[in-house]
Amino acid sequence: MSIDMLVFGEDWGQHPSSTQHLIKQMLHEQEIVWVNSLGLRRPRLNSRDLKRAWHKLWALREKRPIHPATLTPHLVNPLALPFPGSATARRVNSQLLTRTLAPVIGQSRGHLLWTSLPSAVDVVGKLGERATVYYCGDDFAALDGVDHEPVARMEQELAAKSQLIIAASSKLAQKFPAFKTMTLPHGVDYDLFATPCDAASDLPTGPVAGFYGAIAGWFDQQLMVATARKLPHWKFILIGPATVDTSVLSAEPNVQLLGPKPHDELPHYSQHWDAGLLPFKDNQQIAACNPLKLREYLAAGSPVVTTEFPALEGYRDLVHTGKSASDFAQALNNIHDQHHYQQVTRQQRQARVQSESWTRRADELKDILRAL
Repeated sequence: MSIDMLVFGEDWGQHPSSTQHLIKQMLHEQEIVWVNSLGLRRPRLNSRDLKRAWHKLWALREKRPIHPATLTPHLVNPLALPFPGSATARRVNSQLLTRTLAPVIGQSRGHLLWTSLPSAVDVVGKLGERATVYYCGDDFAALDGVDHEPVARMEQELAAKSQLIIAASSKLAQKFPAFKTMTLPHGVDYDLFATPCDAASDLPTGPVAGFYGAIAGWFDQQLMVATARKLPHWKFILIGPATVDTSVLSAEPNVQLLGPKPHDELPHYSQHWDAGLLPFKDNQQIAACNPLKLREYLAAGSPVVTTEFPALEGYRDLVHTGKSASDFAQALNNIHDQHHYQQVTRQQRQARVQSESWTRRADELKDILRAL
């Protein structure tokens, strides 16, 4: 088959990342092959990694259709060694990936190679691509759950080989040569989050503050616990997978961990809770992040209480910022007390992000990609 783009990203459908949002906007007009996740850290002998390994092995047996009817890319589940610090593993992976992808690509030449993962660097220049685009959505030198030093070295190699680097924040863009780097802020699925919907059946009665996303090392559990203790009459719901011990959270009687939910169900929570939370730690990863959920909360019309981070620029007048549990508690009380009359309305929050759809972000990209 003739393809337009070969994409290396995380596992398709497992997490609605910015790469997936952008690629979905191109599926109706391009043939795209999506290569599921190449590891960024050495596996560990724990239940989470063993379960992930089992799913990856099972996925090798699956045959996925090309997208025309379902707007799903042609999916490839590669076999690769998850040891980014090993030169031997990198050589083996390069050979394995090249052999796996050669029959998928066929005689196709002149396609783009797009990667969101530095671990794809060893096949750059070997797959018939006309140019390579590195989409940098995270600071891999600080990202939780990554083998930082070897991945950072791979990223430097990838940046040198790429013809275009797209960074999700200005902080990330500063790491790369300015002449071939552009900043593309995240977008939002505005229609999904702004279209009115019913409340989720497991959403508790108010007042309720909520968060969705991974509960990982950058999530400030102590801030969350201290805030919950200051507001015992509030309910705090946390939606998403946990990659760290959350026993301190689950011990609080007014904190509920609901686990992961499908992305298209999230508006049933965010449209109906009293406030959306962004309780981030102040670290290098958060300094470089551009969280999707900020715009999604605003598109849902939800008031937002957040710690400070650079990507709030342009939205600070719409959100409540704080450093301590006292700050968060005061902001939540103010939101609840002013429920019928707020300085910033639901409509104002939605209006700010209405023009920041993923469709518009993808349109900004298309002419640039065609010119490569």
